Amino acid sequence: MNILVGDSDTIAAIATGPGAGGVGIIRLSGPKAFSVAKTMTAITATARQAHYVQIHDQHREVLDQGLLIQFPGPHSFTGEDVAELHCHGGPVLLRTILRECINCGARQADPGEFSQRAFLNNKIDLVQAEAIADLISSSTEAAARSASRSLSGAFSTQIDALLEQLIRLRVFIEAAIDFPEEEIDFIGESDVFERLESIEQSISQLLLSARRGRTLRDGLKLVIAGAPNAGKSSLLNQLAEQDTAIVTDIPGTTRDLLREYIQIDGLPLHIVDTAGLRDSGDAIEQEGIRRARTEMLSADHILLVVDNSGYNSSSDSASLIATYKGDLPPSIPITLIRNKCDLNGTAASLTAHKAITEISLSAQNGDGIDLLRQHLLKIAGMSDSETSDFSARERHVLALEDCAEHLHQGLFQLKQHGAAELIAEDLRYAQDSLGSITGSFSNDELLGEIFSSFCIGK
Repeated sequence: MNILVGDSDTIAAIATGPGAGGVGIIRLSGPKAFSVAKTMTAITATARQAHYVQIHDQHREVLDQGLLIQFPGPHSFTGEDVAELHCHGGPVLLRTILRECINCGARQADPGEFSQRAFLNNKIDLVQAEAIADLISSSTEAAARSASRSLSGAFSTQIDALLEQLIRLRVFIEAAIDFPEEEIDFIGESDVFERLESIEQSISQLLLSARRGRTLRDGLKLVIAGAPNAGKSSLLNQLAEQDTAIVTDIPGTTRDLLREYIQIDGLPLHIVDTAGLRDSGDAIEQEGIRRARTEMLSADHILLVVDNSGYNSSSDSASLIATYKGDLPPSIPITLIRNKCDLNGTAASLTAHKAITEISLSAQNGDGIDLLRQHLLKIAGMSDSETSDFSARERHVLALEDCAEHLHQGLFQLKQHGAAELIAEDLRYAQDSLGSITGSFSNDELLGEIFSSFCIGK
C-alpha cells in the first residue's frame, strides 16, 4: 500500500477553515508542488524557510503578498513534496489562488486526501489519521486532549505491542503444526495458556479505555422519559443550567422532543426531553409519545422520572419501572429518578441496587442534581480517577470486541481440546481484527469510508 514519492498527481486545497480570517493557507502536495509554487511566486524557495513573496496569476498580475514554505519529501506531512502559500484569509482571495494552482497543474484535493497520502506513505497509521479529524472536530477540551494523545501514538503503541505478542504466539503454534517431527509440545513447553490469558487481559483493559475514548468523542445520548408532570422538563433545565424547556402544571405541556447539548467535566451529553408517556386521545400528543418511544430506542441511557411525592420512599423500584414496561427498550440501561423528594420530606440520595440505580432528587430546587451528575460520569466510565488515554471511534471498539471474542474462543479450544490448528485459526482472526484498527490489515472500502469524512485540506 506504500505510494512512493512522485508516483501520484499533485493536489491542492484551502487548508484553513471556512470564512474570513487574518491568514489563509493553500496547501499543495505531489511531484509538481514546488514547480506550481515557483510559477506563482517567481522564486526558488529554500526548504523549510519562510519566504516573503508576491503571488501572481497566470497573467503575472499580483493577487496577494504572503509567505511560501516548502517541505521536500519524504520529510513532510504527506511524505511527498509539500508547498504552502500563506496569504490573507479572505474566502474569495483563497478560492482565486486555489484556482490558479489548478491552472498551473494541480488538481482539487478530495476530502481527507492529504491525510490519506500520509497514511499510504507510512507517515502516520490509520488511528493517527482519524485522530487528526477528531482533533479538528473536538467539542470539549478533554476530547481535544484525547485526540492529541491518539495523534501522538498513545493508542497505536498499545495496539502494535499486542500485535507483536499475537504474532509471536502464532509463529510458535504454527511451527508446532508445520513441523510435527520436531515434537514441539506447544502447551507444555511454551506456556501458551498463560501468554494467551495475558493478551486477553490486555485487550480487555484496552477495550475499557477505548470505550471511554469513544464516549468522550461522541458523547452520551440521554433520554428523559416518564409520565406527564413528573418533572422531566425541570430536570432538563437543571442539567442544562438554563430554562430550555417550558415548565407548567398542565399535563402534556411537552409534546415534541427538546434537545440540549451540555458538558459535565468534559463529558459531552446529548439530552432529549420527551413527551409524557400516557394513554391520550389527542392526535398531537399521540405523535409526541410515538417520537418519545422512538428516541428511547436509540438512547445510550434512559432517565425514567417518576413523581415521588405520591409514593413512599420505600416503594419498589421494579414495580415503578414495570408501569412503563411496554414503553422501555429492554436492552437500554435505566436510572430511576424519584423526583419531587422535597414534597414528601425524603432526602436526596443515590441507591445502587443489583439491577438498577435510583436517585431521589428535586428538579425544582436542585437537591440531588450533583448526585445525578456524578452518576452520569460513572455510567460513561469517566468517574473518579478513570480517564481516557486516547480518542477512539465505534469501529475501534467493535474491532477490539471482535478480537476479544476470538481470543476467548482460542482459550476455550485450548482448555477443551488442546488443538493447535483451532487455536491458530482464532489467533489469525484476532490479529486481523486488531490490525484493522491501525491499518496494518485493511481494505480499500474501509479507507474510502474513513477519509471521505475528513474536511478538504486535511
